[in-house]
Amino acid sequence: MMEPSTSPSPVPSEIFALVILLVISIVVLFILRYYLPLRTTPAYLLVPVFFALWLPASMVLLVPIDLASTAIGDDIAARGIWLEAAPLRVSWRLTYWLTFSLTWFILPILAEYSDSGYREPKGKILDSLHANAQYYAIVFGSGAAGLIYVLISYGHFSESLKSTVMALAYCWGLILAIYLMGHGLVAIPRRLLRDANASGRLRRIQSQAPKTYEQMEDAEMDLEDLEMQVSELSRRKGGSVTLFQDWIEELVDLTNLPEQPASARVIRGSGDNSKILPTVITEKYMAELTRRLVRAKHARSRYVNEWNRLLQDAVRTQAILDSAASKKLDFGASYSHASFWDRYSPLNPYTRFLFHYHAVPYFRVGIGGFLALASVCIIWSEVVKGLVPQASVIRYSVIHHWEGDNGQVGLAGQVIAAFWMLYMCAAALISITEVKVWRGRALVRRNTAPESAFWYASQVARLSVPLSYNFMTFLGEIYRETVFYDFLGQLINLTPLGKYFDYLFPAFILIPVCATLFGLYGKVRRTIGLGVDVIDEDDDGEGTNVYGTGTWREGRDLIERELNGTSAAIRGRRVEAAARIAGHSDRRAAPVLSVPSSSRPGPTTPFGTSPNARPVANSSARRVGPSTPRAGLTEPEDENFFEALGHRFKNTIDTIDTPKWFQDIGQGMKKPKWMGGADEDEGLGSRLAGPTRGNSDVRRWFGGGEGRIRL
Repeated sequence: MMEPSTSPSPVPSEIFALVILLVISIVVLFILRYYLPLRTTPAYLLVPVFFALWLPASMVLLVPIDLASTAIGDDIAARGIWLEAAPLRVSWRLTYWLTFSLTWFILPILAEYSDSGYREPKGKILDSLHANAQYYAIVFGSGAAGLIYVLISYGHFSESLKSTVMALAYCWGLILAIYLMGHGLVAIPRRLLRDANASGRLRRIQSQAPKTYEQMEDAEMDLEDLEMQVSELSRRKGGSVTLFQDWIEELVDLTNLPEQPASARVIRGSGDNSKILPTVITEKYMAELTRRLVRAKHARSRYVNEWNRLLQDAVRTQAILDSAASKKLDFGASYSHASFWDRYSPLNPYTRFLFHYHAVPYFRVGIGGFLALASVCIIWSEVVKGLVPQASVIRYSVIHHWEGDNGQVGLAGQVIAAFWMLYMCAAALISITEVKVWRGRALVRRNTAPESAFWYASQVARLSVPLSYNFMTFLGEIYRETVFYDFLGQLINLTPLGKYFDYLFPAFILIPVCATLFGLYGKVRRTIGLGVDVIDEDDDGEGTNVYGTGTWREGRDLIERELNGTSAAIRGRRVEAAARIAGHSDRRAAPVLSVPSSSRPGPTTPFGTSPNARPVANSSARRVGPSTPRAGLTEPEDENFFEALGHRFKNTIDTIDTPKWFQDIGQGMKKPKWMGGADEDEGLGSRLAGPTRGNSDVRRWFGGGEGRIRL
């Protein structure tokens, strides 16, 4: 019988850690593949972004291993996965300094490099350094002030520079992490609980439709304006244009001008397209035009993707609601972005109905309630860790093997610690995707802009270290024995200011939590007049009826029109109206609303990704035309008595035919000049005196013609 070894080998733990790192690498590659085309993405983008995601993910593995490896306890077998101090210290140093370099130097420079419009690498690098000059001036200025403070407090220079850099980076990351995590700890469980109600989820989707559609429309128009500039630039001959002929040809290749009719390429608000170009074409102008064109293409792709996803969610949710009568659920033909489960699901229509209509809502309620309880535990631990660390709930959920006042982390505690860290990181990162940032950065499936990919990767890297160290402070005195504390914590607690900041500032997580929980963001925006495009989540899908946004009824009509294929006819009428405006811009300066006819249905392409198939209608008057049949979208009309009475009067007046005696007015009498009499224009008078109803429309008295109203 063999006696147990007194010093067990860490080889099994090392093998397990390597396997987990391999799994993390595969997961990161799948994430990159979801947002970026791996085959066409250059290596200078893929490699830094991969490490910016892989290194923070590895911290979720390093923190539990560090806790189990250095926690005080004589029972080595109860440690779980552990490593020796030397390789653990090397791992922390490599992870921290690589993450630090990516966050503050590599990713910002590469982001501006990819966003630069210059053709040559030298010009891109100089443009990137120039764009980051102000950013680095602020960073180095803060570092110099912090260095002076540390020198006064600590009195030595050997560790002052490194401690100042690490402490300032940690403090800035902690401020951002606490705010974003506080928002996400409320948003994640609330979204799960609200999505359990299918009718409420459909109402919220419909409330978001007008805003999303308007953003997509504006993005398409901005792109058309820039494409028209490129078209005018390509037609200019001689002068300074000859110096950039190859560059101009590359821009023409980036546009879709050959695929669009000439009447559609009209610059808004411009009667002479040549005025949009400067007299002398310079390299700086070409670089700025290239930058704007690339940004506009990615913006159009982003909003088209959001609109398609909104349509997809609306169709799926409506199908779930409609299946209550037939007890059968069929989502129809597989669309291009359908998941693997939707394409190869083993469920038949009846079992699919049971799963989506009955099981999924209860599952969402259960997961939402569980995550809500986890959010409460994290918020409570943040508040009490500086005053009463023994009251931390997370501390007792991770440390199971207690020996007096000390404890030890086992395998179960490591798994729970990994869960806590994953949830904290997910709350912060989901908040980043929801917050509106400058330049319209967004993550788009298979078409994320390089600058957006660099920016989001830098935020992930920036938040990883503060969140990891902040989690370890929940565990009381046990975290002071870890290698991570010896490497980073001592430098943070080097001065009294850093120590108090680390313990007291996380209590301010209550501010974003309360702001998100009670909808303070929307209330403040509406109070100060900035709520023109805000749809509050606190309205349960009703939307905020403010200037410039539509209600859920308008969103429902937009979705119906897209699914019924009437948007192609509306686009055709808009193109004709744009051509008329361009041809008569000198005589008609006011905008014209074209009322489309309902007798010209277009092709049904609810999930197409082609930009030419997207509806382009006037978002401020989307419901002026006849309503299309509501195919299955049967939401109740919540109208009171006065609204119903007003609608009845409106429908009655709209269906009244013009009397014959009113149509004949003007045939036997001479109209004055202010009404467009025959003395001013005989042709116009004869048309106004015609027998048809459309020719006697009173809308012509207000400057309209052929069914158009001048606003």
